[in-house]
Amino acid sequence: MLIREEIERREDQFLSPFAARSSKTAGRKRPEEKDPYRTDYQRDRDRIIHCKSFRRLKHKTQVFISPVEDHYRTRLTHTLEVSQIARTLARALQLNEDLTEAIALGHDLGHTPFGHGGEHALDDILFKNFGIHFYHNLQSVRVVECIEKDGKGLNLTAEVIEGIRNHPSEEPWPKTLEGKLVRHSDRFAYLRHDIEDALNAKVLEKKEIPGKYMNVLGENILNTFVSDLIDHSRGKPDIIMSSRVEDAMNGLYAFMYEHVYTNPFAKREEGKVPDMLTLLFRHYHYDDPEFRNGVAEADQLQHTVDFIAGMTDRFAINKFEELFVPREWRTA
Repeated sequence: MLIREEIERREDQFLSPFAARSSKTAGRKRPEEKDPYRTDYQRDRDRIIHCKSFRRLKHKTQVFISPVEDHYRTRLTHTLEVSQIARTLARALQLNEDLTEAIALGHDLGHTPFGHGGEHALDDILFKNFGIHFYHNLQSVRVVECIEKDGKGLNLTAEVIEGIRNHPSEEPWPKTLEGKLVRHSDRFAYLRHDIEDALNAKVLEKKEIPGKYMNVLGENILNTFVSDLIDHSRGKPDIIMSSRVEDAMNGLYAFMYEHVYTNPFAKREEGKVPDMLTLLFRHYHYDDPEFRNGVAEADQLQHTVDFIAGMTDRFAINKFEELFVPREWRTA
C-alpha cells in the first residue's frame, strides 16, 4: 500500500466524522496524478511554504511598520503562530490537521506592504480612481491561483482556497470546520501577540487593559481561548466558544482597536503610507512604459495592483526613495 493511501485509511479510522477527508477533496482545477507519499492537503501545505509570496511575508508589517528591532511580529511570524494554534486545535478536535495547516499558512499571502494601513491605502486608490475595492483575502486567492509559479498558480485544492478566501470575519464562515478553526486562530494569535508587542513598544501599559476582560481570560489569554474552544466544540459539527469567553475576547478586540490599532502614537508612521503608495501606483500604472511593456491594456490595472500588493515594506520604501527622493550630485 502506498504511504498516501495508508494516511488516508488512518484518517477514516481516527478523524472525527465531521472532519474533512483528504481522499474526498473536491479536487483541483487542473487534475493531477496523486502523490505516492503525501495527501493532497499535505502537498498544498508544501507548495505554500515553498512559494515566493510566503517568503516575502517576513518583510511585511503586522502592526508596527518596518520594525527595526528583532522581536516585533511580522506578517510571517503571525502566520506561523496562526498555523501553530490551528494545528493544536485540529489535533485536539480530531479534525484534518494538514488541511488546517495549509489554510493557515496561505491565509495572508496576498497582504500588502505596511499591514492593514497598506491595504486601506490601496483600496482607497482603487475605489477613488476605478470604482473597485481591494481585499487582501481575495488577493491571497489570486496569488495561489494566478500569480505564483510565473502565472501558473499553485493549483491548490478547493477546500484550501475556500478557507483562504473566507478567513476574515467580514466573509461567510468557511464551509469546513478546519477553515473555521483558522478564522478563530487568526484572532487568537493577533490579540495575544499584538498585546505583547504593544506592551514592548510602550504603546500600552498592562494596567490599562480592562479588568472585566482579563478577569475572564486570565494571564494566559491564548490558553483560555484554545481551551474554551476545544471544550465546547469536541464531538460537535461546529466550532463553538462559550459566550462568556467570546464576549470577553470581542471586548478585548474593541479595546485594542481603540488603543493600539488606531493609536496615533503607534500609527504615526502609517500616515505616510497612502502618499507613498499613491505615488508608486501612479508611477507604475501611468509613467513607466517599460513596466507596462507586453501587458495587454485590459490587464494593466491588475498588473499594477499585483505588483504593489506584492511589495514588501522595505522594497516599497527603497523604490520610493529611488524614484522620488533626490540624491546628492557626485562628479565621480
